[in-house]
Amino acid sequence: MKLRPNHCPELLRRAVADNARAAIAEDLGGGDPSAALLDAGATGEALIVSRDDAVLAGRFWVDEVFRQVNPAISVAWRKQDGEPIAPGDAVCAVRGPLAAIVSGERSALNLLQTLSGTATATARAVARIADAKAVVLDTRKTLPGLRLAQKYAVVCGGGRNHRLDLAGGILIKDNHIRACGSITAAVQRARAQNAGSRIEVEAETEDEVREALKARADIILLDNFAPAGIRDMVRLINGRAETEVSGNITIAGLPAVAATGADYISIGALTKHLQAVDFSLQLPPQRRNHDAAAPLLRRRPAAC
Repeated sequence: MKLRPNHCPELLRRAVADNARAAIAEDLGGGDPSAALLDAGATGEALIVSRDDAVLAGRFWVDEVFRQVNPAISVAWRKQDGEPIAPGDAVCAVRGPLAAIVSGERSALNLLQTLSGTATATARAVARIADAKAVVLDTRKTLPGLRLAQKYAVVCGGGRNHRLDLAGGILIKDNHIRACGSITAAVQRARAQNAGSRIEVEAETEDEVREALKARADIILLDNFAPAGIRDMVRLINGRAETEVSGNITIAGLPAVAATGADYISIGALTKHLQAVDFSLQLPPQRRNHDAAAPLLRRRPAAC
């Protein structure tokens, strides 16, 4: 499955529903006595507003949270996933029963802030090497339960997905090599069991790079090489295999890595070193009746 911004195929749709269900269960499993303070019949509109410069990702998850909390809630988006947003931007309007809106607020915002944080980090990484041929890839170092969600957010930020799961490709890493006895043996077994599949081999030394080349690996992953070492290995490989670079890659260090001529740069920090984007859900001020016995909210506020 290839993920694309603002596109929700069936597998992703199921993940969205599961993510929303889990978020609601942990926040609303015991009810919401605070929301019970609102008049049961009150309806209105709230805005979700950004407080940061960021890239938006997560609108499917916000829609699904509010749908599961109360199907009478509707969400009208003013920004699309993958778009840049600035402090003060209203990304969407949420309309419907106010008690249900405030009950779903935290679950929706938690998912939106997390996925937008992933998209924003990815966009910054991509921008740092915009003039290089290297492609920014994600990894499987994702938050538990949010694999497809974060992979989707990476695409919204302009990056590319590596493997969605272990079935997504053959990557022979250090433990596979040790268990099989050598890179050569591991590649031979992989070819025998997966005819026609592309095989990637992780290498930590020049000797391992040479063995991977001799075994005819399709991609060689240069793990934890310094930029000078990466450049030397790219020259050694000389187009006989594609090259990927991984291991402690930082946003600041990306230009030096991209300048080595590697084809791909995989960055675990996109999904595991997460800085959430700050969003708030804002209801407009309500008119108060001087009669203390009157409901706090009597009518639907005017649309903003």
